[in-house]
Amino acid sequence: EHGLRVHHRRRLGKLGWARAFEPSGGPWASEDPPPRDGNSLEVFIDGAHTFQAMAEEIRAARSHVHIAGWHLEPDFVLAESPLLTLRELLSEAARTAQARVLVWSGVPLPPPFRPRRSEIKFLAEELSGGRITCALDRKHRLLHCHHEKILIVDDRCAFVGGLDFSTLGASRLDAREHPFRGSMGWHDTAMRIRGPLVRDVAEHFALRWREVTGEVLPDATVPDRAGEHTGQILRTIPETVYESSPRGDFRILEAFVRGLRDARRFIYIENQFLWSSEIVRILAGKLRDPPSDDFRLVVLLPAKPTTGNDDTLGQLAVLAEADPGGKRFLACTLYARDGERMHPVYVHSKTAIIDDRWLMIGSANLNNHSLFNDTEMSVLTCEETLAEETRLRLWEEHLEMPLDSLKGRSVVELVDEVWKPVAVEQEERREAGRPLTHRLVQLPQVSKSTKRLLGPLQTFLVDG
Repeated sequence: EHGLRVHHRRRLGKLGWARAFEPSGGPWASEDPPPRDGNSLEVFIDGAHTFQAMAEEIRAARSHVHIAGWHLEPDFVLAESPLLTLRELLSEAARTAQARVLVWSGVPLPPPFRPRRSEIKFLAEELSGGRITCALDRKHRLLHCHHEKILIVDDRCAFVGGLDFSTLGASRLDAREHPFRGSMGWHDTAMRIRGPLVRDVAEHFALRWREVTGEVLPDATVPDRAGEHTGQILRTIPETVYESSPRGDFRILEAFVRGLRDARRFIYIENQFLWSSEIVRILAGKLRDPPSDDFRLVVLLPAKPTTGNDDTLGQLAVLAEADPGGKRFLACTLYARDGERMHPVYVHSKTAIIDDRWLMIGSANLNNHSLFNDTEMSVLTCEETLAEETRLRLWEEHLEMPLDSLKGRSVVELVDEVWKPVAVEQEERREAGRPLTHRLVQLPQVSKSTKRLLGPLQTFLVDG
């Protein structure tokens, strides 16, 4: 782990990005694009609600629809009643607008090592036609990917978040109630942007599209003021991947370091991966030397489908050791249930909330892939009302409690008196083979000796 940290610090230092590890000043990331005011920022929780809103915006397109993602399926179902597929939606939009779709090409290994690469090429050829164009982005670091998930409609609105139009792993079309479906559930978040901030998302898509296809898109217009929110678009772009960004962009890392180090009361994280020792070192420092007596750290992560144990390559053990009394740190996961049956809900959300004054939502995981090597996009806002509202809505879902019963209660009270008792009881029920009565389950810490030994080696092999 130390060697990886030194490597990344040396690498970014040569690129002029050393400040990403030791930022100073306020919460916003440095350089362009800067934070912009006059926006409407709307948080969507889980796929059913998000895809419905996306479909409504695409149907209203008059000029263009631009999509960039990790994976995409033309026959992906956005709504089940009535049935609506992505192919049908884009074909409908193409009557009045130009649709451009940009998808990662897959790891450049021949079959049988990576059959998905030929599958992606087939899907791209199948989707393209008429006023719909699908391009494969092969400009990526070896064994890394284009992971961002963005949608821009007419440069008037944009979606940034964690949802792909894909069923790989499990269908993203899950509801906030997470009903038992007999297969893996899916928890995710996204943000709809209206206002001047949309232009930054549109210009990023135009950069990638130009580098991949050679087509120069018209300059994005600056949308009119649409609200009172201030936000900033953050990216990860590895160096030398795109000619127009030779130094890369590592401002998602910079923003995380800024926000986590400035935390005073609590840190709440939902993420698919908690592998980054750079991030975990900051979190562990907060637990060892808490900035306040009531400081709490809560993380929501996916469970291993087979055992229910964590898959953080030993990083939960690091955090548990930094909190010897078990007072400040809690790690949980989600399960769908139906009587005696239960099934994990895959936590794919990439959301972080700090002190109800700092909110980030996007595609970036807390691993080296997302912070250093893949292309990613996230949205940062320091609007206190929106941050608190988002936390309460998420906790309303996870705690299965009415929103009104959460309002007015402190974070430390809710964590100590609701989160922890519920999660511990459900983990005891799961371990005993008894039916769950709640979807929130404590994530068991892995063997410290085993994972502390193997974790860094696994991290080096799969996330270096």
